[in-house]
Amino acid sequence: MNARPPFDNELLMIADYVENYYVESELAFSTARYCLMDALGCAILALNYPECKKLLGPVVPGTIVPNGARVPGTNFELDPIRAAFNIGTLIRWLDFNDTWLAAEWGHPSDNLGAILSVADYLNRTGHSITMKDVLIAMIKAYEIQGVLALENSFNRVGLDHVVLVKVASAAVVSFLLGGKKEEIANTLSHAWIDGQSLRTYRHAPNTGPRKSWAAGDATSRAVQLAWFIMQGEMGYPSALTAKKWGFYDVLFGGNNFSLTRSFESYVIENILFKISYPAEFHAQTAVEAAVILHEQIKNKFNQIEKIILTTHESAIRIISKTGPLHNPADRDHCLQYMVAVALLRGDLKADDYENKNAADSAIDFLREKMIVEEDKSFSRDYLDSNKRSITNAIQIYFKDGSCTDKIMVEYPLGHARRRNEAIPLLKNKFEKNMSTFFSSDKIEKFISLFADLNQLEKMPVKDFMQLFI
Repeated sequence: MNARPPFDNELLMIADYVENYYVESELAFSTARYCLMDALGCAILALNYPECKKLLGPVVPGTIVPNGARVPGTNFELDPIRAAFNIGTLIRWLDFNDTWLAAEWGHPSDNLGAILSVADYLNRTGHSITMKDVLIAMIKAYEIQGVLALENSFNRVGLDHVVLVKVASAAVVSFLLGGKKEEIANTLSHAWIDGQSLRTYRHAPNTGPRKSWAAGDATSRAVQLAWFIMQGEMGYPSALTAKKWGFYDVLFGGNNFSLTRSFESYVIENILFKISYPAEFHAQTAVEAAVILHEQIKNKFNQIEKIILTTHESAIRIISKTGPLHNPADRDHCLQYMVAVALLRGDLKADDYENKNAADSAIDFLREKMIVEEDKSFSRDYLDSNKRSITNAIQIYFKDGSCTDKIMVEYPLGHARRRNEAIPLLKNKFEKNMSTFFSSDKIEKFISLFADLNQLEKMPVKDFMQLFI
């Protein structure tokens, strides 16, 4: 009988980090507080959209789980697995939550679906869990997802980035449930050998709303896998490296992960916030440039000869689209559509992706004028660890031979290099999102809570979640 193989080193590295790393960074905790605030604001805003709300609640209507996890903005009390789907879907629905861009990209606040649901359930069933535990779990989930994304491109092998949400959530939830290093590694093994989502639903001609609930699905599965391990289910030590049958050989082209940075708190300290526009992040600076140009061209649309969009390789590969766009999910991942709306209206809002607003013929008129080009220096700076820029530029040429200045925006408003400028606007975004659902008095209580990190950290999770019911 063959002996069990040793655990893959990558599994042990992550498990050791989750169990033993002590987070000391004040910046990490402070930023985690803003990430939590922003994610919950995005979740509340999503409740205004019927296509999102129809997916929420228990699998069997009317089911209530005693001491179940709560779902913000609803009266649902669900088992943590289903609650993770609900919370994760709400946070992600409008493509307005925080972002991480590298060789792979993604949205680390997606992990809050798993973290909040499990922490709330545990606290309601007698475990001592505070919001500081939630913030620590966030910092570590962000770090796992983000560090794995730095030099490992899952999209290039056709896999969706939510695989990293599943892995990160599985690791930190296993720890919250009481798992030690071995249990965490076992849970991670299941997350890697699990069926992984393809990117089919993010790309033409199949773009659709699954991309808005894929993260909820990933967090839900992570909770389920961690639950299995804590019931005594075995793990698979060489889940990554097993010849022929492991993740590397089956799904990653036979290549091992490149991990050149240790797991600490780098990712959350450098997270990208979406401040102004619910737009796929590769387009944020393009939309900002388009808004700047709006005043110059708002009375000259019929005189436009061409619009040159200069961008980076990732944007061209992921969000550059021509031809018909079939639904809101298709539109919010189209660089040309987002730029056209911003040029036309001087802004970009979630409602601009809805069918009634997309029917404006001027949008397609402007899209047809656009030429998308790559600037190699933009692509290099996008991957440069010292820059991590997301540069876009727009220049508009008119039929009389004149043109606008070339408007270039290198760092979006939510970038770490513009953090001081962004935080007041992030708070305004939160208040605006929350005002769609809660009274001004209630919003003031939220603002006061998030303004006091010490108060927030001490609060039991069940009391925090109750505020959002």
